[in-house]
Amino acid sequence: MQNAVLRMRGIYKSFPGVRALQNVDFRLCEGEIHALMGENGAGKSTLIKVLTGVYVKESGEINLKGLDKPVTIKSPQEAQKLGISTVYQEITLCPNLTVAENMFIGRTDELIVNWKKRIEKTNVILSSLGIPAKATQQLSSCSIAVQQMVAIARAVDMECKVLILDEPTSSLDDQEVSKLFSLMRDLRDRGVGIIFVTHFLDQVYEVCDKITVLRNGELVGEYLIRDLPRVELVSKMLGKELGDLSSLHNETACDIARQQEIVIEANELSSDSGIKPFNFKTCKGEVTGFAGLLGSGRSECVRAIFGADHVTGGEIKIHGESVRITSPLKAMKKGIGYLSEDRKRDGIIGDLSVRENMILALQVMRGFFKPFSKAQAQAFADEYIKILGIKTASADTPISSLSGGNQQKVILARWLLTHPDYLILDEPTRGIDIGTKVDIQKLVLKLAEEGMSITFISSEIEEMLRTCSRLIVMRDLNIVGEIKGEDMTQDRIMHTIAGGATTHGDS
Repeated sequence: MQNAVLRMRGIYKSFPGVRALQNVDFRLCEGEIHALMGENGAGKSTLIKVLTGVYVKESGEINLKGLDKPVTIKSPQEAQKLGISTVYQEITLCPNLTVAENMFIGRTDELIVNWKKRIEKTNVILSSLGIPAKATQQLSSCSIAVQQMVAIARAVDMECKVLILDEPTSSLDDQEVSKLFSLMRDLRDRGVGIIFVTHFLDQVYEVCDKITVLRNGELVGEYLIRDLPRVELVSKMLGKELGDLSSLHNETACDIARQQEIVIEANELSSDSGIKPFNFKTCKGEVTGFAGLLGSGRSECVRAIFGADHVTGGEIKIHGESVRITSPLKAMKKGIGYLSEDRKRDGIIGDLSVRENMILALQVMRGFFKPFSKAQAQAFADEYIKILGIKTASADTPISSLSGGNQQKVILARWLLTHPDYLILDEPTRGIDIGTKVDIQKLVLKLAEEGMSITFISSEIEEMLRTCSRLIVMRDLNIVGEIKGEDMTQDRIMHTIAGGATTHGDS
């Protein structure tokens, strides 16, 4: 094992109709931050679940430093006893308990608990790791970043040798990410081996020492971070040379001649979400974007147009005709589709199949007293599984068992099935892999080319620049600028968001 704390060899795992892992090797050394990279569906989550005992491998070996023979891990509890701990994107601690109670929950056989001693020990651990929290404060009063740090502190106190961080930064701002990275580096210096799963390439190159790439359930390779430029990493994840990203922006040039027909127009529109009265319009075949920081009002604008928030003033016109949209159903019947930013809360219904999730919006518009036949529903599902390249064993597969990117494609198919004139995509690529991002970006441009009007919202400015022909910039629930043509640069957008532009015309 030399200085390897973990070695997995020849790991196989399959599910009905899907080979999730095929002869995968993985090695983690002491004092190393090791990124596990790959598209959604590449096998990252399955490999982690095999390592943590959620799934039992079909064949292969798992070796841990200090043990003479391979181990078979049958549960997360067994993994924890062996020194393998996981901190997930969704906090799995108890927010209604104190930090100290969370640190020690489920870890004692004592009949009488000495809480004074536990609080003292918790404060010592928090202090030694530089975590800005107190043992006696309720966990829910801490920021998400601090809650994740507490989960990491708990793992460290349980003497973990392998720490798995699964998408820990997806809900954090830049300052919180910086604090988390400081903690990760501190743990690395103490000899802990860290597996870092993320979709953010910048973060990988900022904090990691090595990268292992998976693709389609197979090992592509293990690389030192200094030996693998970003473009090569993306190419290895996709299995092809990446000309797609560099060429996409050139294809977004707006054909002005096609943009004479205004599809949607909002005049002095406001809602109970606090959005300031705003003007907005989009033309046939145009991809518009709302840019701005989190909380700037991007989502509030489109939710008002879709009727998801109660409109308190202003007017909406569709194809020049004034309409009153008081609910999402009325918006849908007027040819508007809306993919929400929160896939788990507002998108998928986990217990339903891929097919049932896909036809849901169309069935709502038709009415539940006029259900589609199974043959009709299957035909819809087959068509869009093929069009969007959705990786699923069948249309009957529960959507909850699909990767995040494939879940997103199913929800996208749901809205495409309604054939909207105007489609709103709010963070459609958040938390999904680079390959699926490219697929969705290319699809957006194709739909616009076919005449669909689209509003695309993303926290990634580069993605907005590739897909949008015009950007509406938001700050503090107000539109503060509009950028188009040659002015659409990252510097100009950031300058406008930060306050470099304070005037704007009707959008």
